[in-house]
Amino acid sequence: MNQAVRNDTKDVPRAIVITLISLFIFGLQDIAVKALVADYPPTQLVMIRFWGVGLFMVIWIGRTSDFSSVLRSHFPGLQILRSVLLLADIWLFTAALNYMQTSDLQAIFMLFPITVSVLAVPLLGERMDVYRWLAVLIGFAGALIVVRPGFQQIDSSLWLVAGAVLSFSLYTVLTRKVATRDSTKTSMLYLALVAVLLSTAVGVFDLKAMTPNAILVMLVVIVCAIATHILFTEALKYAPASTLQPFNFLALPVAVLLSFLFFGYITDIITVVGGAVTIAAGVMVWVRERKRNVIKPNLAGVKLSNIKPVLADHSD
Repeated sequence: MNQAVRNDTKDVPRAIVITLISLFIFGLQDIAVKALVADYPPTQLVMIRFWGVGLFMVIWIGRTSDFSSVLRSHFPGLQILRSVLLLADIWLFTAALNYMQTSDLQAIFMLFPITVSVLAVPLLGERMDVYRWLAVLIGFAGALIVVRPGFQQIDSSLWLVAGAVLSFSLYTVLTRKVATRDSTKTSMLYLALVAVLLSTAVGVFDLKAMTPNAILVMLVVIVCAIATHILFTEALKYAPASTLQPFNFLALPVAVLLSFLFFGYITDIITVVGGAVTIAAGVMVWVRERKRNVIKPNLAGVKLSNIKPVLADHSD
């Protein structure tokens, strides 16, 4: 997705509306996967999801570009690694949904911008200034509020979420790296091919026959994943990703609302407060990154605020 927005097509209000719609669809996808994962292996759900989405991506890229030229990458090893990391994130996130409500999971997952900020120091050579350290401490405090160590039992599901945050953060950092020379379509194609092949290699060994209702719900997951990709792409035609990035934090209130509507689950106030603190830390990182872009517009590389992770939904 191109980050530049032509002046004659700039329409920020429209872009915001499209982004909000896509976030709501993301939330519905979380709910659909939450309903499935209680009865079916996460590896099977991720495999089927990537069959649908991967097929769509390959057909779309093949119809709009030269397939062989798109496949050429300046960082083939990193492209494969980032695809594996995103797939690992999706496996872990899906498995965690079997134990946690989507709202609780999202409250912890809001840590990922902070984790990306830290990982960018050793992997991208960025500097960890006082502002970033403050954001890290605030984000960590918010996560502790949600987890409440010592006041509730910490089970294996939290380790699944932690693994998902780490793998997604590494994926995002590598996406920033490859975006310096590879096109977005190249990154998307590698992701589609690697995810389909690897998810199938793992998923075929743990299959369970699906009921007609489950198949319909699985189709909802696939349609939601494709729809959100199209909507994100459409939103970026009218506004830069740096403008739309803060609205991604609304994934938490959307998850709180949908958890209540579909499962009758009321997210406790402590989790909401902790999630809000973590989001505040993420916004601090975004503000800092945006200021640095304004002050140093010619720096090489792509900032976090300008990256829209490709197919990076976590409800798969």
